[in-house]
Amino acid sequence: MTTPDGRTEDGRVAGEDERRRRVLGSLVTQPDVDRWVDLSVPGRVRIRTGKAELGQGIRTALTLLAAEELGVDPSMVDVVPATTAAGPDEGFTAGSRSVEQSGVAVRQACAHVRRLLVERAAARLVRAKGDLVADRGLVGGPDGPAISYWDLAAEGPFAFRVQQPAPLRAAGEHRYVGRGMQRVDLRAKIGGAPAYVADLRLPDMRFARVVRPPHLGATLAGPTPVAVGDARVVRRGGFVAVVADGEGAAAAAAARLAATLHWVEGPPFPEHAADPDYMAAHVVASYPVVHGTARNEPPRPRPDPGDGAAVVVRARYTKPFVLHGSIGPSAAVALADGHSLTVWSHSQGIGFLRRALAPLVGLAEDRVTVHHLDGAGCYGHNGADDVALDAALVATALPGRPVCVRWSRDDEHGHEPLGAAMSVALEAGVSPEGRITAWCQDITSYPHNARPIPRPAGTRLLAGWSLDPPVERSRAVPMMDFEAGAHRNGTPGYDVGAPWIVKHHVDDGSALRTSALRGLGAPANVFAIESFMEELARAARADPVAFRVAHLADPRSRAVVEAAVAMAGGLEAPGGVDAPGRGLGFAQYENSMAYVAAVVELDVNPRTAAVRLHRAWIAADAGEVIDPDGLVNQLEGGFVQAASWTLLEQVRLDARGVASRDWESYPILRFSQIPEIETRLLDHPGLPPLGAGEASCGPAVAAIANAFFQHTGARVRDLPLDPPRVRAAMDALLG
Repeated sequence: MTTPDGRTEDGRVAGEDERRRRVLGSLVTQPDVDRWVDLSVPGRVRIRTGKAELGQGIRTALTLLAAEELGVDPSMVDVVPATTAAGPDEGFTAGSRSVEQSGVAVRQACAHVRRLLVERAAARLVRAKGDLVADRGLVGGPDGPAISYWDLAAEGPFAFRVQQPAPLRAAGEHRYVGRGMQRVDLRAKIGGAPAYVADLRLPDMRFARVVRPPHLGATLAGPTPVAVGDARVVRRGGFVAVVADGEGAAAAAAARLAATLHWVEGPPFPEHAADPDYMAAHVVASYPVVHGTARNEPPRPRPDPGDGAAVVVRARYTKPFVLHGSIGPSAAVALADGHSLTVWSHSQGIGFLRRALAPLVGLAEDRVTVHHLDGAGCYGHNGADDVALDAALVATALPGRPVCVRWSRDDEHGHEPLGAAMSVALEAGVSPEGRITAWCQDITSYPHNARPIPRPAGTRLLAGWSLDPPVERSRAVPMMDFEAGAHRNGTPGYDVGAPWIVKHHVDDGSALRTSALRGLGAPANVFAIESFMEELARAARADPVAFRVAHLADPRSRAVVEAAVAMAGGLEAPGGVDAPGRGLGFAQYENSMAYVAAVVELDVNPRTAAVRLHRAWIAADAGEVIDPDGLVNQLEGGFVQAASWTLLEQVRLDARGVASRDWESYPILRFSQIPEIETRLLDHPGLPPLGAGEASCGPAVAAIANAFFQHTGARVRDLPLDPPRVRAAMDALLG
């Protein structure tokens, strides 16, 4: 399904030529170079982008790319935070596509601007274009005058729309790309300056807290006061907020008001919604997955893995609902004047958010402006868009002064969209020669994308469902595009013939809301596929590394697997019978982006049954490396988050909804639990850069699960590997 501007729900451009997308990125839909490059301030290069800085370091990567192509020092480049007021609309910042889409576009836009500057200089100097060079802010020849970029830009807009790629600087001439620089966004964050949307302070600002229903699906009954002490009460149907001059006063007034409200509870929440049998009973549609794309047609007949097989293996793997777990809760600031609305948000898609907000506050879209500011953590569709609507509703009810809304921890855990629970069932045969004879895979999952994409009717923003009259909830639909949603990385990257893969879309009609979380379906699918490859290797009495390599036709895939194993010194940990376990996980993210292999070493505390990670080795091929430090940070950060999912994280539900409302009931990995990580980048200058922000998550989950089996002999197929599940698995092994 595509959005009104032709993008798929994860931000891709639908139906475009693959070659043009690879070489032009977002310029395919946003071709005007003046929207990307601004030379209006002497001595400064302003780069506009539609991508949000989410901690992935995109502003740093874009700085390096712009500096390289324009031939200026990176200190002269300013990457402007995304805003709907100016710059390109690049959809969502999602799917590890910031460099692939925005980086490629900035690189090409700057290369074209460099060419256009040379053309202007040639006309002014009456010189042949081939005699001039644009470098270090000047255009000139080896013997003669030179003109600054900014003097040439002062002639007016370039008014050029990119249709074809321009020649880029050769890899051998690079000064900045591949060498990196200090992150441009860290100075303010480390130094304590206001760096996040929650820190934004505007003159005469007020603060608001929303009073949430105690039960998902509950409705507000009865009146509400117009004030609580000095705090104003804003009510729009079932949406209730308290507004005060101080944040502490707003929080205290909200607590006092909450104790007086009467809510009519809806039907009991399905406590076992993550159970695979429950999910199977609530499948509403099934789709075959062919060449990475889901099709709205009946699947072909299921093959018999036993045909020609010496052994057949069957297994089912599951993951629970998980939270984004952002350390800082979602926040937004809004200012209305009765005619227009301005919102500051850490949304991943400010253009889509603008279109979703406008009808809910009764304004035309061109009367709404959304500016992106960094948030304290974003790994997918968390509460950023919802809190933006909260702030917009309060601001339009009390125009004239800006209002800041911050969610509480209870708000964040209890009301953000969840990462979807999944079940992956696999069946395959292995021939006497050790080859996989057939591959059958059933992927059962809740939806992975409920982002606020405008629909003909309804909304996906939380507060919209509580307005009077309520706006119809626009429910999430299955993602059908290439490597999207539940079937992301559902197609094995191994030579398994023509795999039989079907995705089953779950919708139980409850108030449960699931949406995008780092990797979408990839972590569960890679966990299942890589665990299953080990089970197949064991059934075939084959070495798990050799078995994988024998089924990998792509030399780049083989290279990262072999590199990770070599870094670790093999999968046998030294130490004899009491040695820690080591496990391997591999995937090419979306079967089209970065290749990542990970090896993990761990042991289990015999007293507490807690898994302890010792070391991890990561090998990655992300094509041409733009910013080595940023790439390593993304790979290692993805590993750490995936380790937390694997060992600890699961949302607990009760009849009233999410019961995991704090860090005690929803623990995440602590610093003391992070292993020593060594990362090696297999750089390929001259090849396209590949998205890597989510690429290490699946291999990390699989490597931990496989290391646990190697250490204990117990195969845990249901996440997380927390102490109760580990204890049960080891007790079952002992009989």
